[in-house]
Amino acid sequence: MLKEIQLSLTPEQASNKVLLPKFIADKLEISPLRITRIRTLKKSIDSRAFLPKVNATYEVYWDEEAPLLQKIEFDFKIVNDKTPVLIIGAGPAGLFAALKLLESGLKPIIIERGKNARERKLDIAQLNRNKGIDPDSNYCFGEGGAGTFSDGKLYTRSKKKGNTDRILELFHYHGAAEEILYESHPHIGSDKLPLVIENISKTITSHGGEIHFGQKLTEIIIENNEVKGCKTADGSIFKANSLILATGHSAHDIYEMLYNQGVSIEPKGFAMGVRVEHKQSFIDSIQYHCKTRSEYLPAASYNLVEQVNDRGVYSFCMCPGGHIVPAGSNKNEIVVNGMSASLRNSPYANSGIVVEIRPEDIPAEFNEFGPLAGLKFQQSVENLALKNNGGQGQKAPAQRLADFVDGKLSDDLPECSYLPGLISSPIHFWLPDIISSRLREGFKKFNRKMRGFVSYDAVVVGVETRSSSAVRVPRNPETGQHPTIKGLFPAGEGSGYSGGITSSAIDGENAAVFVVKSVIG
Repeated sequence: MLKEIQLSLTPEQASNKVLLPKFIADKLEISPLRITRIRTLKKSIDSRAFLPKVNATYEVYWDEEAPLLQKIEFDFKIVNDKTPVLIIGAGPAGLFAALKLLESGLKPIIIERGKNARERKLDIAQLNRNKGIDPDSNYCFGEGGAGTFSDGKLYTRSKKKGNTDRILELFHYHGAAEEILYESHPHIGSDKLPLVIENISKTITSHGGEIHFGQKLTEIIIENNEVKGCKTADGSIFKANSLILATGHSAHDIYEMLYNQGVSIEPKGFAMGVRVEHKQSFIDSIQYHCKTRSEYLPAASYNLVEQVNDRGVYSFCMCPGGHIVPAGSNKNEIVVNGMSASLRNSPYANSGIVVEIRPEDIPAEFNEFGPLAGLKFQQSVENLALKNNGGQGQKAPAQRLADFVDGKLSDDLPECSYLPGLISSPIHFWLPDIISSRLREGFKKFNRKMRGFVSYDAVVVGVETRSSSAVRVPRNPETGQHPTIKGLFPAGEGSGYSGGITSSAIDGENAAVFVVKSVIG
């Protein structure tokens, strides 16, 4: 027989391979010996009560042999001589657009400014040692995009935009653990994701697609308002009548290139702030209502949001058991982000805490830049962070969280996971007031929800500015194309339509579907 059952278990019961069949058998009122297979379909942790529970759905077979589990297969076609489609960027939007094109019989040609994941890893190691930054190979640029080495979280709220299960299946097909198919907040981890990304690239190239690393886009070739191809920094020309623009939100030069080429772009809301780090044990104690986290529970996370002076202040990209990393893309800025390895076993927990910024909030001094005003404001904050790090490379300005709220310079700083190092700085003073004042009030409100959040032992690290793009590249919702440039298909975070790995992958797939309709009909 086959049945799906739902259980609420203790973390130990859910993790113990001996106890779990017993509880399932009790639920079915049968002997555990009659069970032939148990498969987890959904799993989440509910820590609202004093004792955390694991809520899970299981598929159970008993009194008959369970059928073999069939791994989902995908119909990737050989496309060596098929119609080419240019894809700018090898992040999730670009890679998943390429996979979709393979299924449709079109040839993806990916143009990526950065390096492949293995070479990129060496540049990131140098960056973490504060040995300099490669502007085209860092946490932002390279095979897999910003997500490859900055966490691999797959949770998304954008379920209306496409099939999230398909995206997870594709990641699993290319080597991600089965747990991502049923965990409520799936996570691959920065130590595992690079290999998965390499496998996706192999699928693309083994079926006739192309990936060109170290090729920085400098011009989209447009004739009579139609795409004809693109040029790269070394003078190479790639010809095609369809181009998916999936560069990621840190490719600031691409926005300026579009603006200078007369391709319409528009400002959009975004967010900026800081990254905050606590001891993971402290977050565990609050979220799990205990002094010491059970070995059967994962590192605890949090999700905080408040309104301060009509703008949202909220946590972003929370990384339990993680590290703060240098996420800038050139030597003239300091930008930080967070990541976690698959085990999430660092003693630290960090999260971006950012303030909502709308186009009307941008200071008047940036008005001369038109639709790039938000981008220039973003860059100015990143430049401020560099000016306040004492000229020490990628060392980041930092302040004890309690001092930030009280408006005081920190005499010293707590230990922190940020490898390039910290330097004490009055972030509350030099961070623009529309951000700083709201953060300070937001932290006070967070402290009422999580008592002790504003702590002398917690540290604020600046600045977190790349939570989303400050610019949108417009597109027609009916055709997926730019409203005035035929054959230009904006997609992903950089074009202003997604946030995070899964939603970007979905948006890339959707862009590929529009390309197929325009080419094949």
